[in-house]
Amino acid sequence: MTTRFTRRAALAGAGLLPAGLALPALAQPAWPTRPVRIVVPFAPGGSVDTMARAIATRMAERTGQTVTVENRAGANGTVGGIGVSQSAPDGYTLLVSASVQTIARLVMRAPGYDPLTDLKPVARVGEGPCLMAINPSRPQTTMAEMAAAIRANPREWSAGVSALGSAGHLASIEFVRQIGADVTFVPYRGTAPILVDLLGGRLGFNTDPMLAMLPPVRAGSLRGIALTAPQRSPAAPEIPTTAEAGFASVDSHSWWAIWGPPRLPEGIIAQINAQVEAIMGEEAIRNRLTGLGIVPLFQAGAALDSYIARDFDKAQTLLRLARVEPE
Repeated sequence: MTTRFTRRAALAGAGLLPAGLALPALAQPAWPTRPVRIVVPFAPGGSVDTMARAIATRMAERTGQTVTVENRAGANGTVGGIGVSQSAPDGYTLLVSASVQTIARLVMRAPGYDPLTDLKPVARVGEGPCLMAINPSRPQTTMAEMAAAIRANPREWSAGVSALGSAGHLASIEFVRQIGADVTFVPYRGTAPILVDLLGGRLGFNTDPMLAMLPPVRAGSLRGIALTAPQRSPAAPEIPTTAEAGFASVDSHSWWAIWGPPRLPEGIIAQINAQVEAIMGEEAIRNRLTGLGIVPLFQAGAALDSYIARDFDKAQTLLRLARVEPE
């Protein structure tokens, strides 16, 4: 699926505030002077897609250039990732994805590339807890009740996996590991198709970023069980946390970032980040994302590189404890 955001479309969309004063020109070559393509390596409708489209809309409005969002789902995010890694390092093909993008070699035998070396981190733009939810036709309303039901009949409690090694997958792994259950994990191409089966009663539960899970919970289509965080979220203060339920180690946050090809020049990165930092600082964007349970932020450079390395090590440790082997 491909969607284009032009300046005119951006002005008409989503009620975002108009751009502020133009940023000062940075080192040449100027960016952007033609359309920009943002690749989302998951299906439309999930948390990554939502984040990418929020950024694309404002980037198009601010720069006057068309910004295309292209969904290239498949192979745990590697289809889109490989495509961006092989693109021209000119800033006109970028990847927006979640934390799962970095751990391809931990969950796949032959991912076809290593995102730690074959993609260039540009900026981290947000983070947020995951939300565990079930179909409201089930009688359970708490994690304790869920745990008891899963122990009693694990075959009725298959878990959706939007991407192997994602924050939601890691949280679900830790939960079932703690309760000593043998649950079937069912992989999907993103959160959106999981929601179809969860709403249809074909899955037991799902844990995924709050950004994607909160809307159906608010609509009453799903029942929110717990946030994978130590503290409640102002976006949904009525939903308890895993810590409150006695599962403090089920503490998993997803984060979202922008990547480019590995040889993307620092001068181009600086110009992209000038736009991204301004966008993530806008009150309308911050209010919109905060309302979905996401903490908007901007992190780049050496601090971002260090953060990714630490997060990779944490995921690797948990996957090893759960004896998850690359598939």
